[in-house]
Amino acid sequence: MSTFSMEKHQLTGRSLIAGETAAGHGETFFGFNPVDGRALEQEFFSASIEDVDCAVNAALEAFAALAESTGKERSALLRSIAAAIEAAAPQLAEQAHLETALPRTPRLAGEIARTTGQLRLFAAMVEEGSWVQAHIDTADANRTPPRPDLRSMLRPLGPVAVFGASNFPFAFSVAGGDTASALAAGNPVIVKAHPAHPGTSELVGRIVSDAVKASGFPAGVFSLLFDRGHQVGAALVQHPGVRAVGFTGSLRGGRALMDLAAQRHEPIPVYAEMGSTNPVFILPGALQQRGEDLAASLHGSFTLAGGQQCTKPGVIFAPTASADGFVDKLRTATRGDAAFSLLTAGIAHAYKRAIAGRSELLTAEGAPAQDSADGHWASPGLFETTSDHFFANADLGEEVFGPATLLVHCSGIEEMLRAAHSLEGHLTATVIGTDDDLMQNKQLLRVLETKAGRLICNGVPTGVDVCDAMIHGGPYPATSDGRSTSVGNQAIYRFTRPVAYQNWPQAVLPPELQDVNPLGITRLWNGKLIPAPTS
Repeated sequence: MSTFSMEKHQLTGRSLIAGETAAGHGETFFGFNPVDGRALEQEFFSASIEDVDCAVNAALEAFAALAESTGKERSALLRSIAAAIEAAAPQLAEQAHLETALPRTPRLAGEIARTTGQLRLFAAMVEEGSWVQAHIDTADANRTPPRPDLRSMLRPLGPVAVFGASNFPFAFSVAGGDTASALAAGNPVIVKAHPAHPGTSELVGRIVSDAVKASGFPAGVFSLLFDRGHQVGAALVQHPGVRAVGFTGSLRGGRALMDLAAQRHEPIPVYAEMGSTNPVFILPGALQQRGEDLAASLHGSFTLAGGQQCTKPGVIFAPTASADGFVDKLRTATRGDAAFSLLTAGIAHAYKRAIAGRSELLTAEGAPAQDSADGHWASPGLFETTSDHFFANADLGEEVFGPATLLVHCSGIEEMLRAAHSLEGHLTATVIGTDDDLMQNKQLLRVLETKAGRLICNGVPTGVDVCDAMIHGGPYPATSDGRSTSVGNQAIYRFTRPVAYQNWPQAVLPPELQDVNPLGITRLWNGKLIPAPTS
């Protein structure tokens, strides 16, 4: 089992390519403490194009061994990574706190637990084995025309490039959901670390690399590349050896990667989670019954972690004419907020620009434009507008990443339905109502089904559980492919493709497709689902 010690893994500031520390001749950069803007001590070196080529070539060499490994072998690797991350949790949380200013507890400790939980979720999935969707249609000589023996299952794609996210230094980063699902499916991974938390990325990267070595897999199964800019990421997406991309970030960043991938001689899928305002619709009965409680709940949700959550409620539609308590409570709570430290200078500047633009057009509460040479700070802002103004200004539906939300005053359900129809794709959509509200407004749910990946009833969108049923995706521009999810065990299917085997001898077929079912998995046999045998 892989082990971790701070003494063994002192930060080097250099990329990690197939288990080896890179020379580190590229442009240098530093991590920053967001609270005071101070550069941290460790210097980091951007990877070179040659480093990218070495990492991808090593991944290509390792692909066959990983793809042909058993689910139990890949499960052991994932569990080993999880155990080593847990063993290093205090040190990892400390490093992440320095680079993000996120609190050690409960935020970072909880995120580390989520990361190890994700790894173990995929470990259990591939160890059991039925996830490959084995379909078997045996030969039928009496059919006209005769049917050959056909068997199909999911197979891995090849090397996957994973881009770490700024707002989740563990769960959407080096050993996060994209890496865990890609490795589980049998794909080598090359991670492009996010420059906002390079030290955290290096420490976790060395844990993953050690686990790969201890598990007996080729070292090229995992590499970690640094870059302060975009050169390394672009080179990864355009490298002919990379077969898929996992990305969590802005619409602008995700769109750029999608375009690069589409321009290749052989285009590849980019699974990008991008922008979402996660609309909330409050129906009349609920607003009248518990308006003040709803205001408190939504305020806590849109300011959580400084509003730097991809599921933050960024726009709220409500028939507020008879709901003074709700509006007053939301205004008062926002007006009394202290400033939040944002993760990076780029996020803080973008937030300031967006808030300044909205302040010229809309009624606002709070003091939402703060910035300082001593850190990246921003105060929450509540903006308000009418539905007519919202419909006339399409940019009001765009995401503002930070602690702000927009309250749209609607005259009634017809305006709210019109708003729902006007929406682009989102990760979540929330409806808050009494039982009578919900029964009388089923049409709203039908519309929102076409607009979001997760539909929430009487809750808030922040908080994403990692489980079998979770969908963290949605129609464009929330994601590049609304048929997928980046959270939950269904995320594994992004990095696979179906392969059919026609008339192959039993001894040559993958074990999952052999008649005797040596792995004991659930399969579809001549159109009939045959469950895995029980022990």
